[in-house]
Amino acid sequence: MDWAPHTYEPRPWRQRVARGPRADRLVREIEVSLPPYVSGLDLPLDRALSAMTTASAGDLSHLDLVHGRTLRALDHLQLRTEAVDSSKIENVDASLADYGRALLGVGANASAVSMASATAALRRMIRDADTTRSIRPEAILRAHHELFRRNPAEAHRAGTFRTTQNWVGGSDWSPLGALHVPPPPETVPGYLDDLFAYANRDDVPAVVQAAVVHAQFESIHPFIDGNGRIGRALIHAVLRRRRATRHLTVPIASALVAHRERYFAALGDYRAGTAATLVAMLATAVRIATAESWTTATRLHEIRESWGDAVGGSRPGTTVHRVLDLLTEAPIVNPASVAERVDVPEAEAAAVIDRLTTAKVLRRAPRSRRAPVWLADAVLDEVAGLSTRIQESSRRMREH
Repeated sequence: MDWAPHTYEPRPWRQRVARGPRADRLVREIEVSLPPYVSGLDLPLDRALSAMTTASAGDLSHLDLVHGRTLRALDHLQLRTEAVDSSKIENVDASLADYGRALLGVGANASAVSMASATAALRRMIRDADTTRSIRPEAILRAHHELFRRNPAEAHRAGTFRTTQNWVGGSDWSPLGALHVPPPPETVPGYLDDLFAYANRDDVPAVVQAAVVHAQFESIHPFIDGNGRIGRALIHAVLRRRRATRHLTVPIASALVAHRERYFAALGDYRAGTAATLVAMLATAVRIATAESWTTATRLHEIRESWGDAVGGSRPGTTVHRVLDLLTEAPIVNPASVAERVDVPEAEAAAVIDRLTTAKVLRRAPRSRRAPVWLADAVLDEVAGLSTRIQESSRRMREH
């Protein structure tokens, strides 16, 4: 289909709506936007934007080439930063300590559990794209199940595409005032087949493809909830499938959360027929996140060296040495998690944690008497710092 991004106008679809006990009293008809199909899309870009997307993909590949194989901890921290900030875009937030408890499965609040679930969903989608070299509906459904299986209110529809009408904005009872009313449910399978066909093409620039896949997915809105987090995970799945990155997951959402309203407006531009806004925003986000990840890579090396000094040195292969390596990628631990990851008895893991606490490498989290966890503050500070630096760089770039 020949799609001209500056001339497309969404087609209206009128449909009766009955959602919730008060729906009949509020509204009987709504206009539903039907996006264009994109499987054959050849998106025209001006020279500057084309150069920007090429450069951002090149920056990402260079970081991956230099640090991807040798610095496994960087990917773990990037991935967690991405999941945390992607959740913040949806107004889901929790402290890093609570987030860590949720990752360990030792009790945390609902927001922290949601953030931990988003991390698992993101990891699952990227791994599937990496191993199958394709974007598959099965992977998206499994990721969605991962996202909501621990949510009592949503677990019953975790991992299923919607069969009812939904909308973005408005109220729970009515789409009046909604920002976007996606296609009706009976059209969703066809739209998704078209989207997967586009997502699995190899003749489209990777960053452009990631942007269009994300925006089209958000426009289809195939789930009742979780579309934003799954849609942003799709960005990374596309980049991994295209081998723009082979090992790392730069926190693109950290740049997007810095301009949350601009990001939503860019999605609105896409739905109005202009894809270039979101393509430019994503290319910029990739470049900034990649640049700041270089700094984090350097700091992780420095942190690991300082820990060795703090414990008076450690020999490779010893439990202390292996736990210090573990902390660079898993900075929130308890004896059970250390015992499992390092393959030592739990009593030995507890003794090493005590030693590292005395050396001030670890700190026991406050208010964790029933389910104690220990924090590697230097790494957690860098996780927060990576997010902050990306957001600040994004804001400075916008100002200039």
